[in-house]
Amino acid sequence: MNNVFVYIELENTEVKEVSQELLTKGRKLANDLKVELHAVVAGTGIKGQVEDQILPYGVDKLFVFDGEGLFPYTSAPHTDILVNLFREEQPQICLMGATVIGRDLGPRVSSSLTSGLTADCTELEIGEYDDKKSGKHYDQLLYQIRPAFGGNIVATIVNPEHRPQMATVRSGVMQKALYEPTGENPVARHEVVYPEVSKYVSPEAYVVKVLDHHVEAAKHNLKGSSIVVAGGYGMGSKEGFDMLFDLAKVLHGEVGGSRAAVDAGFCDHDRQIGQTGVTVHPKVYIACGISGQIQHIAGMQDSGIIISVNSDPDAPINKIADYVIVGTVEEVVPKLIKYYKQNSK
Repeated sequence: MNNVFVYIELENTEVKEVSQELLTKGRKLANDLKVELHAVVAGTGIKGQVEDQILPYGVDKLFVFDGEGLFPYTSAPHTDILVNLFREEQPQICLMGATVIGRDLGPRVSSSLTSGLTADCTELEIGEYDDKKSGKHYDQLLYQIRPAFGGNIVATIVNPEHRPQMATVRSGVMQKALYEPTGENPVARHEVVYPEVSKYVSPEAYVVKVLDHHVEAAKHNLKGSSIVVAGGYGMGSKEGFDMLFDLAKVLHGEVGGSRAAVDAGFCDHDRQIGQTGVTVHPKVYIACGISGQIQHIAGMQDSGIIISVNSDPDAPINKIADYVIVGTVEEVVPKLIKYYKQNSK
């Protein structure tokens, strides 16, 4: 009772990376609360195929729902599974990815259970809360932290009364890591349960059937690259971004962009980094012509080394940068390309 749950997303029998990231965070939260980490996954023909992709992340108990009509994802059966399972298990926290599926499933489950839901969280912590109106004190609440008001502030949201406390998190925001037990942390016991799907899902839930399901492979590996060269509106044009692609090619990195650059048509939308794009954690992040609004910083602030190339010495991004090169991108970037071509091994 009152454990931490993570909903696992699948593509056929492959666990999505965002789910493994949430398992890593869920394990930490469960340790802080001194409870267990449970996971729930639903699909077709997945028994014996997904356990090894989930259990190593510190899952104490895994619920595997395997049945026809559970893949490709449709709203009603997956909602039935989570709502009925949660009514039995009474979790205090539920985490899921801020993906197309998570954004559809989360509100349905939250509404059915009359619980709160915070979308697009950038951090999750355990803390306490004093309600000044009622005078009540609450311990061990989930701090659901996310940018608000267009990214101008960072809000900490709590749900004192209703359970489960639900939050969605974008892919790449949390970092995944296999569970390594220590003397301070409980040992995951790796229990796997295969419930009878018909007891949780009504026949009416299968009224919608997916006739065709097609997934297109990503054109780049922006999230997995160890070096990211990112450009902002200061690059001036789509042609200006060609310099960044040249620099990234020399460094064997990937190219990203700020929202302003994407909106201006300088680079493709799937390269957008920030609150409304992807979150990256490269070893080196080179920001060219990026002012550094909080929405963009939310997507790259955990980079190992941040190098800023900007003509404005007071640009906000310079405050978090490890190295700042003051100058125009037109004069600095070609020099970087020339230098790395001459000195790269």
